[in-house]
Amino acid sequence: MSTTTAEQITPSKESIETRLFINGEFQPATDGKTFKLINPFTREPVAEVHEANEQDVDKAVAAAKAAFPAWRDLAPDARGAYLSKLAALIRQNIPELARLESISMGKPVSHYIDGTLAADTFDYFAQTGWQAQGTTSLNTPGHLNLSLRQPYGVVGAIIPWNVPLALFSFKIAPALAAGNTVVLKSSEKAPLTSAFTAKLIAEAGFPPGVVNIISGFGTPSGSALASHMEVRCLSFTGSSATGQKVQVAAAKSNMKVVHMELGGKSPAIIFDDADIEAAAAKTQFGIQFMSGQTCVANSRIYVQESVADKFIAAFKKLFGAAVIGNPLDPTTTHGPQADNIQYERVKSYLEIGEKDGKLTMGGDGGNGFIKPTVFENVPDDSRLMKEEVFGPVVVINTFKTEEEAIARANDSDFGLYASVFTKDIDRAVRLSKLLEAGTVGVNCTSPTIVKDMPFGGYKMSGLGREGLLSGLDSYLETKTVLISTSS
Repeated sequence: MSTTTAEQITPSKESIETRLFINGEFQPATDGKTFKLINPFTREPVAEVHEANEQDVDKAVAAAKAAFPAWRDLAPDARGAYLSKLAALIRQNIPELARLESISMGKPVSHYIDGTLAADTFDYFAQTGWQAQGTTSLNTPGHLNLSLRQPYGVVGAIIPWNVPLALFSFKIAPALAAGNTVVLKSSEKAPLTSAFTAKLIAEAGFPPGVVNIISGFGTPSGSALASHMEVRCLSFTGSSATGQKVQVAAAKSNMKVVHMELGGKSPAIIFDDADIEAAAAKTQFGIQFMSGQTCVANSRIYVQESVADKFIAAFKKLFGAAVIGNPLDPTTTHGPQADNIQYERVKSYLEIGEKDGKLTMGGDGGNGFIKPTVFENVPDDSRLMKEEVFGPVVVINTFKTEEEAIARANDSDFGLYASVFTKDIDRAVRLSKLLEAGTVGVNCTSPTIVKDMPFGGYKMSGLGREGLLSGLDSYLETKTVLISTSS
C-alpha cells in the first residue's frame, strides 16, 4: 500500500470552494452551519463545507422560480450556448476535478471518468433544445389540435457521491436544455466537484438563478427539496431506501413528477461455452471498479459447474492484482471506501458472508480499505445476496441449468443491470428477454453503459430513464391545445 503523507495530498482548505451557490452568488448557509469533510485516505479534514437548511432551500427555489420565465423564453440555441461554454470549462479543469473527487471520497484518479462524461453530456444537450416537439392533428372535424412539450419550471436534483459530476450533468444538462431552472443538492460525502463546477457556471455567464447548487445532508436539505411546493419535478439518484422516502415526500407535497435511479444487486451468469478468460476479466473489473462503490457492480456471479474452477481461478488472479493505495497516485486502481460510515457498513457484510458462506479471498484491509473480496457457497437467502453492499465484495456461486440460472438471477428486489456470457446467440437472446433488469449486457458487464441508450432500473432499482436520447423528455410536460376552426 502506498505511503504518501497527508501533507503531500491535502490542499489548503482556503483553496477549496465550499459555499452554497444561490442566485448566481456564493454564500454561506443561512445559519452559518458547516460540516467537516474527511479525506478517507489520510483520515484528515480537507474542508469545512456549508450545510444548507430549509431556509437555504427556500432561497434557492425562489431564485430558480424567478429566473425561469426568462430562461424558458430563450431560443434553444441561446440556452445551448451556455451549456457549450460550461462543457469547455469542465474539459479544461478535469485534473482538478479528479483531485477534488479523490480527496473527498477516495476515488482513484486513474478511474476518474466523470469530467469527460459531464463535458460530453453538456455538449450534447447544448444542441437538443430544438427537439422539444409536440404533434398536430386534423382528425377531429372543425378543429386543429396540437400538443406542446413545455418545461416544468423549477427542477430539483439530488445526486450521490460515487460519480457526482457525471450525475450532475445527466440531470442538469437536459433540464436546462428543456428550459427548466434547477436546484441541485450534492452529497455530503462528495460536495467539492459540485461546488467547483458552480464556479465554472458563474464563469460561463449563466443568468443568476438558472442553476443553484447547495450542499448538505438528506435531512434537512434533501427532504426540504423533495417536499417543496414550488419544485415541479425531482430527479434523484441514490439508495432504494432513500428513494422511497423521496417518493413519499413528493406525493405528500404537490405530487411532483419524480424519476429515480436507485440501487442494484446485479447478477452475471457465466455459461460453459463462454470465453472464460474474457468473462473473468470483465466481471472482476465490474466489481472492483471504484472499489465496488457503484450501483451497477456485478456483485452476484453465477458460473456453470463444469467451468467453475477455471473461471474462479482466472477471476481471483485478476481481482487480486488491484493496486491498493493513495487514490491520487495514478498507478492506484483501488482506493478506500468513501468514508468511515461506508467502511463500517461493508465490514458488517463481511461478517455476514463469513457466517453464511466461505471467504476465499480478501477481507478487511484496515484504515478504510476493503480488499477485493470473494465469497463462495453463499445461500440465496443470505443478506449478502439480497442487499446492496456497495463495496468490492462479490459472491460466486455455481449452477447446473439455464433455467436455474435465470430464476436465481431474478430472485432479487433489484433490477438495474444483469449480464450473460455465452457464445450461443439463441441463449443470449432468450436471457436478454427473461432477465429482469433495465440493462442486460451480453458478453459485457458493468460499468459498460452506452450514451445513446436509456439507462434505469426495473423493480426497486428505479423509475424513469436517463441517457442522451431519453434525458430531454424527462424534463418536459405535455399540453394538448384544441383550436376550433368552425365558424
